[in-house]
Amino acid sequence: MKIKVLSVGALETNCYLVWCPNTKEAIVIDPGDEGERILEVIREMEIKIKYIVNTHGHHDHIGANKELKEATGAPIVIHSQDAKMLTDPVHNLSKFLGSTTKEPAADQLVEDGDVISFGQINLKVLHTPGHTPGGMCLYSQEEKVCFTGDTIFNGSVGRTDLPGGSYATLIKSIYDKLLTLPSDVTIYPGHGPKSTIAEEKAINPFLK
Repeated sequence: MKIKVLSVGALETNCYLVWCPNTKEAIVIDPGDEGERILEVIREMEIKIKYIVNTHGHHDHIGANKELKEATGAPIVIHSQDAKMLTDPVHNLSKFLGSTTKEPAADQLVEDGDVISFGQINLKVLHTPGHTPGGMCLYSQEEKVCFTGDTIFNGSVGRTDLPGGSYATLIKSIYDKLLTLPSDVTIYPGHGPKSTIAEEKAINPFLK
């Protein structure tokens, strides 16, 4: 598995390009903004995008969906419980920031336990509600990697004071779905630097 991270937009969202080195088949995770910049890197890497995957439906994670879909033809994938956020500026919170992010509707809805495959890579969907009802993480047991969206960060956790958020639900998701993963799994969050499950167990103040 090859991973390229691009920090995009005003909120410095981590957009991940993830691809199979043997086949060059790839996915884009959370293209929140700067679509042309993301496309430039895709062209430079000479990778073929199979899916555009949103870990959740907030505007800073979906803002370049349309641009990427039009350029690559790749379907948009999101958890079923966040699907309405793609097309609704109220639900994706862009309206409250003075914009109207309306992205294309999802082409494929996923649930907990589903697998997103590209090339020789398989990512398992872990439904981790709390930040949003349909928040999800993407886990590769073989590569010992988990893309965690805004569920957990290096030393922190996702906000729960926004519509649809629940602190109790988020913490339960983290304990049930993430802290049960092997300690040497590397986590790639929606914002900020990467970490590991072991590091978060040791230093994350929200998990004490």
